[in-house]
Amino acid sequence: MSIKRQKYTRLTLTYLVILMMFVIILYPLAWVIGSSFNPGQSLSGSSIIPKHATFAHYQFLFDTNKSNYVYWYLNSLKISVLTMLFTVILVSLTAYSFSRYRFVGRKNGLVTFLILQMIPNFAALIAIYILATLTHLLDTHFGLICVYVGGQIPMNTWLMKGYLDTIPKELDESAKIDGAGHLRIFFQIIMPLAKPIIAVVALFAFIAPFGDFIIASILLRTEKNYTLAVGLYDMVAKQFGNEFTTFAAGAVLIAVPIAILFLSFQRFFVSGLTAGGTKG
Repeated sequence: MSIKRQKYTRLTLTYLVILMMFVIILYPLAWVIGSSFNPGQSLSGSSIIPKHATFAHYQFLFDTNKSNYVYWYLNSLKISVLTMLFTVILVSLTAYSFSRYRFVGRKNGLVTFLILQMIPNFAALIAIYILATLTHLLDTHFGLICVYVGGQIPMNTWLMKGYLDTIPKELDESAKIDGAGHLRIFFQIIMPLAKPIIAVVALFAFIAPFGDFIIASILLRTEKNYTLAVGLYDMVAKQFGNEFTTFAAGAVLIAVPIAILFLSFQRFFVSGLTAGGTKG
């Protein structure tokens, strides 16, 4: 076989693999979007391209007299945004401390974070529930935010620390010579250079609460306090309310804020993720 033919063969196989992965990834998404425009509530008659497309399911979701979807959406946005903000602030300070300072218990702290990031939040559901009950944070968004922020700190601290380690410490030393203090170095020198990893941490911290079901279903009790995941599950779990096409419409809308945030941070995402994982 000639070199030219081998090249075309490899190129053809590469495109076939890419096409297969493209279909595998997009088919479920296209099916959910198509189902959201199909009339009726059953999935048996749904198709990717609806014959009689309708916006009735979307209208139903945004009718506050018939559905609490708007409240669930706002709750999820509030929880995700606040979790993202608190996580970025706490992780930035923690990662900067571990990256730039040497103190007693530093190595043990890093090892502890490494162990904690291996344990998912739902593994401590009983402890979380009891703690929320004792602190009167059950059925509150603040309690849920505290759990999410606490769960985000270990992994993201390691990720951001790895990135901050790649920033030359000579910059800090030069700033100290010029009279800059620790906070000024942190805010005016380190943080502007750490924009890529901040974008990565912010995206991770936003997505996790938006799609979480287990912890939210344990802590939230009032229907108007539900997040999207809990509310949509409750919608299809009712004994006589298998509203699967309405569920599909609600699921499609979940992707909107995540897609907007990802596209906004896209130019930082790849460089921040790769740099953060190269050095510990």
